[in-house]
Amino acid sequence: MKLSGFTFLRNAEELCFPYIQSIQSILPICDEFIIALGKSHDNSPALLHQLVKENPKIKIIETVWNEHMQVKGYTYAQQKMIAQFACTGDWLFYLEGDEIVHEKDLSVIQDALYRYQDDKEVEALAFHYYHFYGNTNTYLSSPTWYRYAPRIIKASVRSYAPDGLYWLVLDPEKSNRIARYPKAKLLDSYIYHYGWVRPEAAMSKKISQVNKHWGKSEGFDSKYSDIDSQILTRFTGEHPEIIAGFFAEEEGLFKANPNHTLTKKEKRQRFKMKLEKWFGVDLSRKYFKKI
Repeated sequence: MKLSGFTFLRNAEELCFPYIQSIQSILPICDEFIIALGKSHDNSPALLHQLVKENPKIKIIETVWNEHMQVKGYTYAQQKMIAQFACTGDWLFYLEGDEIVHEKDLSVIQDALYRYQDDKEVEALAFHYYHFYGNTNTYLSSPTWYRYAPRIIKASVRSYAPDGLYWLVLDPEKSNRIARYPKAKLLDSYIYHYGWVRPEAAMSKKISQVNKHWGKSEGFDSKYSDIDSQILTRFTGEHPEIIAGFFAEEEGLFKANPNHTLTKKEKRQRFKMKLEKWFGVDLSRKYFKKI
């Protein structure tokens, strides 16, 4: 069994991605790791090429982003697929540059790869998520923030990324080739997502870049504190060792602005949270069919 890890990056240093730590977090179980590296103006390419010298498992594909495509993140999907199509493993493990896997979960993941390798019903493996917010003591818990996502898929599955970063599968049993979400086994493992812990200045630059490729106005005109306090949850576990020292250490739960006015989206979110509590259901969006 061969496992290929892959990602895409551009200006990762400037945008304060823990991208080196992200790659290294799954490198011990990968046979190769493919990076689609977009043309950058920071020093992240130099750091990544140095990493390649230190570990021959890593391979870099130099790319140029399509600045004219500004519809629903399709450029991101293109970059993801450039890396994925270069993978040669039986399983393909996609990690974004601000996502990290805990070292305690590596053996669990590896066992699952062998267990489901020949199981035709299992096309992908999905993970639980911690979306850290404001500081590393706080994560977001609400149906608006996806609680699970597939991050490993079989190379034998006809998968592609559409207007975004999730996968769709072309079902070989359907004559009209209707796309659907992959069928996945949900592992008892987490992806540690640090995308909303970076300094707000770096966050502003990242949002501007993302918005441009989603056809939205550039800029990030709010603060971390402008959020519904009811979805802020205290993290009581242990972070992956590899991320130690990357973010500033703070004490306690991140404090939301007490004068923050709830948006329409946040009001809908609160209503969904009440429904979840009343009826014991999970209303978060899933990008896979659970096996």
